[in-house]
Amino acid sequence: MSGTFYAVGVGPGDPELLTLKAARVIGACPVVAAPRTAGGRMVALDITRQAVDLAGKEILPLDFSMSPDPAKRAAAQQAAAALVRQKLEAGLDVAMVNIGDVSIYATCSYLLEQLAAEGFATARVAGVPSFCAAAARLNTSLTGIDTPLHIYPAAEEEDLSAALGQPGTKILMKSARRLPAVLKALRAEGLAGRSALVANCGLPGELALSGLDGPDAGAALDAGYFVTVIVKEG
Repeated sequence: MSGTFYAVGVGPGDPELLTLKAARVIGACPVVAAPRTAGGRMVALDITRQAVDLAGKEILPLDFSMSPDPAKRAAAQQAAAALVRQKLEAGLDVAMVNIGDVSIYATCSYLLEQLAAEGFATARVAGVPSFCAAAARLNTSLTGIDTPLHIYPAAEEEDLSAALGQPGTKILMKSARRLPAVLKALRAEGLAGRSALVANCGLPGELALSGLDGPDAGAALDAGYFVTVIVKEG
C-alpha cells in the first residue's frame, strides 16, 4: 500500500504555536519533508525541531523556485513531487511541514493537489496563520462583530488603492518585496497611522510596529521576507 501525504502547518515561527495534532502527525511519519531556500535554509523544519523529536526520521529537503517564470516554478514543483512520490510508493507516510497554515498561500498546496490527482491519499493539518499570530503579538483584534476581513497577496501586481478602499480590516501578506510601494500607498490614503506591521513573527529578528506613520517605519524595509501588514478601519 502507498503511504499518505500530510501537509502540516507549523505556525509562523513560535514553536509553541505548533498544534498538538501537528506534533502527533509529524511524530507518526517516518519521513519529514520541508521546503528549502536557495540559501539552504529550512525555516519550517527549524520550527518543527523545537517542538517535535525528529530523531530517526528521514529529512527530505524540497527545493522550490521563486522565479517569476511559471515554467521554472512548475518544473521545481514537479521535481519536488517526484521525490515525495518515491517515498509514498515505498509505503512511507510523509509529513511536509509548512510555515503558517496549509490553506493560505501554502507551498505544500502544489504537491498536495498533484499527488491527490495521481490517486495518493492526502490530508491537511491546519496551522496558525501568520496574520492571526501577528494580531496576537500586537495585542489587537482583527475584526469586530460586523467587520469584514480582506486578505491580499501584496507581492502580486494589484491595485493597492482599490484594496485599501475596501471596508473593514485589510491583511497584506507577502509584503516584503513591495513594502516601499505599500508604505507609499498607505501614506497616500491616510492609513499609515491605522496600520501595523509584524515581520518574522515568532522568529529571530522579530519586528512589531503598531503604527507606520513614524520614522521607525523605515526599519521594516530591511525586515526580511516574512512581513505581514494589518490595516484597520478607522
